[in-house]
Amino acid sequence: MIAATGFAKRKVAVFGLGASGLATVRALEAGGATVLASDDATAKRSEAAAAGFKITDMAGWNWTEIAALVLSPGVPLTHPEPHAAVRAARAASVEVIGDIELFQRAVTASGTGARIVAITGTNGKSTTTALIGHMIRRCGGEAQVGGNIGKAVLELDAPTPATIYVVEVSSYQIDLAPSLAPDIAILLNITPDHIDRHGTLEGYAAIKARLFAHQSEGDTAIVGIDDALSKDICTGIGARRAATVVPISVGKTVGRGVYAIDGVLYDNAGMQAIKAGDLKEMRTLAGAHNWQNAAAAYAAGRALGYTREKIFAAFESFPGLAHRMEIVAERGGIRFVNDSKATNADAASKALGAYRHIYWIAGGKAKEGGIESLEALFPHIARAYLIGDAADSFARTLDGKVDYRQCGTLARAVEAATQDAAADGAEMRVVMLSPACASFDQFRNFEERGDLFRREVQRVLAETGGAAA
Repeated sequence: MIAATGFAKRKVAVFGLGASGLATVRALEAGGATVLASDDATAKRSEAAAAGFKITDMAGWNWTEIAALVLSPGVPLTHPEPHAAVRAARAASVEVIGDIELFQRAVTASGTGARIVAITGTNGKSTTTALIGHMIRRCGGEAQVGGNIGKAVLELDAPTPATIYVVEVSSYQIDLAPSLAPDIAILLNITPDHIDRHGTLEGYAAIKARLFAHQSEGDTAIVGIDDALSKDICTGIGARRAATVVPISVGKTVGRGVYAIDGVLYDNAGMQAIKAGDLKEMRTLAGAHNWQNAAAAYAAGRALGYTREKIFAAFESFPGLAHRMEIVAERGGIRFVNDSKATNADAASKALGAYRHIYWIAGGKAKEGGIESLEALFPHIARAYLIGDAADSFARTLDGKVDYRQCGTLARAVEAATQDAAADGAEMRVVMLSPACASFDQFRNFEERGDLFRREVQRVLAETGGAAA
């Protein structure tokens, strides 16, 4: 655990008692603070109390005695309107921060020289974070990975001179971290998201840009330039000349930076472009979106001083992330891919674009817009298997364009898709769960849905000829 220093013998309010909130309480207490903890949800308060945390009623807080409000990322800071705790704190001139801010202050105060790699973006940040952590360890470094993925950031090990923190940060977390200053900051992309929490797309982008605000000479800014908003941020960073800027792109060359063309990664950071390696044969980095993730990770690896050879050796052994284009089995020319995390059409488009000849399992609780935006990728689909509440609406979209079967449940869909793929003579066939839907009609969450897909795949393969690779 990282002790949150700077508030010894002072009162600090923590609002929001999810995983990061509880980690924050522990970290503040370890740093000597007196913590006032609360949450809007009765269940959260009860769970925290049962776990031994002292819970107080926000109505009884004396804001004149409170040094800071540490807000969990899920609690509204500005939009659609500030939470009551935020309004009370601002009225009393109490600073409002988050766990990432406490983390940055603790690392700086440690004087160890531990480095921070921070990754953000609308899409791809979890995979990129995991890939960079894996790369650092494979290259002999001491990586601590957390933040918006895995462990809460304050639950990571205390800093040492060798520590490299690899931290996924959401826009919510950046908004609550006014002094965040990563040694290596990465922005992958910006597409419309979280507008309800940031007001406008431009407001959302402005918060993402804050990731680079406190970088200085010797730091590295790695920025995807394949969307207009991120490209503008990259230009702005370059104009400040504070950090070394490394643009990354997929599909086009860049004059100075790292780019991928048809799955081949090029390093153009020196006098001329050098072929760094081929990503096409890396099963867990399939598709253009993963090539962008790999370009960012490669640029981070070079900034950390690793050789091209070591970086690509690490990429080759990357296992991927659960529920994100996770290869769960292969047999007889059929690859089974768990992309349960694809809870909307945009996310599903990444997986559908990465493969051909797909036996696609889709459906659940539909998001606005359905799957109409995926029409350009319909030629990649050999047949669709529809499940859940969205089955009828998806069928209407696919009718006359893609062959489909109404399966109702995930178990029946896996069975049918496996049978059809086995009867197909194509060299490579892919049975893929990429639902383009939320899971809440039939499952508690996307993880439960993906876990069932894994089990059903193994069951069907066991019934038809033994274990799968």
